[in-house]
Amino acid sequence: MSVLAFILLFTLLGGVLSIIAASLILLVPHHRHPELLPHGVSFALGALLSVAFLDLLPSAFEKAGIARAGSLSATVLVGLLSFFLLEKLLLWRHCHAGDCAAHTADHFHQPAGTLIVLGDGIHNFVDGVLIGAAFLVDIQLGIMTSLAVAAHEIPQEVGDFAILLQSGYSAPRAFVYNMVSSLGTVLGGLLAYFSLSTLHQSLPYFLALAASSFIYVAVADLIPSLHRKTRGSDAFKQILLIACGIGLIYAAQTINHRYIHDDAPLQQTQEQ
Repeated sequence: MSVLAFILLFTLLGGVLSIIAASLILLVPHHRHPELLPHGVSFALGALLSVAFLDLLPSAFEKAGIARAGSLSATVLVGLLSFFLLEKLLLWRHCHAGDCAAHTADHFHQPAGTLIVLGDGIHNFVDGVLIGAAFLVDIQLGIMTSLAVAAHEIPQEVGDFAILLQSGYSAPRAFVYNMVSSLGTVLGGLLAYFSLSTLHQSLPYFLALAASSFIYVAVADLIPSLHRKTRGSDAFKQILLIACGIGLIYAAQTINHRYIHDDAPLQQTQEQ
């Protein structure tokens, strides 16, 4: 089997398998979603913030180096402001059409789900580049990289599903949107195969944009929704589930770094 075939197979399998594993939430009966989804939102908050601050941003600054730290920070700032403007436009579109469910207390608005899908697509694209680069170095390294990427994607995808469902998306629609965003992994793998050296210079900025989308959704949408419940027992459950989200991402990152160093496949491929 050719290297390109390996890249296509494992980028597709990695994205699909992580989505299928995360979509087990859909097995929960629909009538129980209202009581369970708020817990999923707490988990999603921990997962999104830890992916942004423990994974994406450290990787971005490591790849960019000190010389580009300022421009990378500016990218995060521009990303946050851009997602704010995008959400405003999407909210205006929904309310202009007479649908202002965006402002109900029980659900997020659909733009929050849109931003999650967008940010996840960017993140998956970067993962695809790393998988493609690893296969260009060594087939075994590529397989281990694919497994490590899938491991840290699953808890994040669980959180994404919870956010999409809480935003008012139907279960099948949430599944399809997450599946479409997972195709970013395939696109990243293909571009890595054909133009790795060009992509390598832009990767830190893709990582920064993905991080800014996760941070924005967590701060602008998830945290305010959690503050609506003020009982001590609710706060305890929220903190516990946020910690679970952070802990799972941290554990997945530990596995990820045990088998691959984020930038090693890229550097080795460029040297060959």
